Amino acid sequence: MPRETKAALHTRARKVLAVLKRTYPDAHCELDFVDPFQLTAATILSAQCTDVRVNMVTPELFRRWPDAFALAEATPAEVEEVIRSTGFFRNKARSLIGLARALVADHNGKVPRTMAELRPLPGIGRKTANCVLGNAYGLSEGITVDTHVLRLSKLLGFSKERDAEKLERDLMALIPREDWAMVSHLLIWHGRRVCIANRPKCGECEIAAWCPSRQQ
Repeated sequence: MPRETKAALHTRARKVLAVLKRTYPDAHCELDFVDPFQLTAATILSAQCTDVRVNMVTPELFRRWPDAFALAEATPAEVEEVIRSTGFFRNKARSLIGLARALVADHNGKVPRTMAELRPLPGIGRKTANCVLGNAYGLSEGITVDTHVLRLSKLLGFSKERDAEKLERDLMALIPREDWAMVSHLLIWHGRRVCIANRPKCGECEIAAWCPSRQQ
């Protein structure tokens, strides 16, 4: 295959984005939440865990500790018992309680609205910060790169990077800023429903014509 020019790559990326928008008009964050605090906590729990499992756990978590002030007073053992089924529950409980205490101490219990303020908080990496900013506040500071976004971006030839933050920069250069939050949902939905790891449904794929990795 001839080397793709930057202009051709941009054109192909925009076409893929347009088709995915038509294919998944209802794409959205599949973590259940009602406010920024709940989304932040749910995103921390989603590491190495499915959204379905997280959504099974968070109702009890938020019933017992509905906000940062309540969770800041919880003990690790209490939180661990509630979130045990999400995996890595000790580390996650430590992050959740640490996050709550930092929010109470430095932000009056509220989740901040900037990347610079979010990143120093316990349990918050760039992925979580992007998720919260884009979905809770509607702010386009970056693109949430989870395992589906990482995998599909490489299959589509949008980036060769293995590092999530480097791949994110490549995507930000290809995708219009107003679509930064949505492109994550579109790729995640497509990755869960059609371009499934190890068993992609290329024959059913709406974007196969623009995918260099499609199976014949």
